[in-house]
Amino acid sequence: MPFDPDLCRNESEVESKLIVQYLLPQLGYTPDTWHQEVALGSIRLDFLAFAAQALPFVIDANSPLSVVMEAKHPKQNLNNHVPRLRHYLTSLNVQYGLLTNGKEIRVYQKLLYDIQLVFSCSGKEINTKIEEIKKLIGRENLNNKDILNNFKASVISNNISMTIKEQHSMKIIAVYHNKGGVGKTTTVVNLAAAIRKRGKRVLVIDLDSQANTTFATGLVKFDDEEFDDIKDSNIFHVLSSEDFYSIAEVARKSNFSNPEINVVPAHIDLIRQETELNALEYSRLILIDKLEEVKNEYDVVLIDTPPSLNLYAKIALIAADYLIIPSDLKPFANQGLTNVKDFIKSINAFRKQIRKAPIELIGVLACKISTNAIAFLNLVKYSNNNG
Repeated sequence: MPFDPDLCRNESEVESKLIVQYLLPQLGYTPDTWHQEVALGSIRLDFLAFAAQALPFVIDANSPLSVVMEAKHPKQNLNNHVPRLRHYLTSLNVQYGLLTNGKEIRVYQKLLYDIQLVFSCSGKEINTKIEEIKKLIGRENLNNKDILNNFKASVISNNISMTIKEQHSMKIIAVYHNKGGVGKTTTVVNLAAAIRKRGKRVLVIDLDSQANTTFATGLVKFDDEEFDDIKDSNIFHVLSSEDFYSIAEVARKSNFSNPEINVVPAHIDLIRQETELNALEYSRLILIDKLEEVKNEYDVVLIDTPPSLNLYAKIALIAADYLIIPSDLKPFANQGLTNVKDFIKSINAFRKQIRKAPIELIGVLACKISTNAIAFLNLVKYSNNNG
């Protein structure tokens, strides 16, 4: 029976009428080779289909070729869901992904750490294009892919990935210490201005509920509720919505530096909104996806973090590539480095689960210090004693 996209009124009907009743049978996937609502750690897949029967199934380098299928509401723009599909394919080492809202069907292929669109058609064209889809992700065709074809694809993928990497690579830097008053905000603001003056495109993200960076960059004064236009559009909204409040929408131009710098502001309400974010399974990973959407818009992203071990600090360190630890070198700050070290260890354990490399420590940055050399000697002594 041919597929009619007009019969799909919501996401559930896209799943049942397009994927279950039409696509999976047409592509040769029997009920024992596909699974619905698959949970793999923090990742939740709509459908996962294997080229060979795999019960129980395991995702690793030796797994049979597989396809992730994601269904969205007919009114959803598929472009908004590409970063999440990229995260799924690259994190799980799945070679192909199908993304559809019923009105449009797309097939993506994993290329090392990125994905590439290899097929697209409208929902009304799918009946005439089904053979093309079969050649890409049909069960029989995936089963028949030989070692030579896989090797060629790997070489091509590597070349494409290396070309993309050479063209642009956005650096994400978190500035963190679990003690307050050590100069995190000062470091972020001044570092952002210095990098911007060197001609780099800079984005600053304020993840601290004290919103000091938001204040320092001149975006708002929260003591005047009449002019508080950040309350309804800030970092909380970026983190709490998968489909809306992109970084491009929420970021604001700040003229504290010339040239201007874009800032995703925080709000003092963040502290009470943490519980709400904790209830969202994707909250720890959403910033990765949102930053992926703007990876070609910025050269450097600087994240100001809260002086704590809370969710916002975790989100920042999970998303970042690099870490700077400001310290005033005083005893309490130095003792706090042990907590920071343990916190980073737990963060890296989580990053390993999502196939993300450990965060790279740039170093401890001395801030607000006396010119007395004894302070530096104390830091060296502490570092030697604590690895």
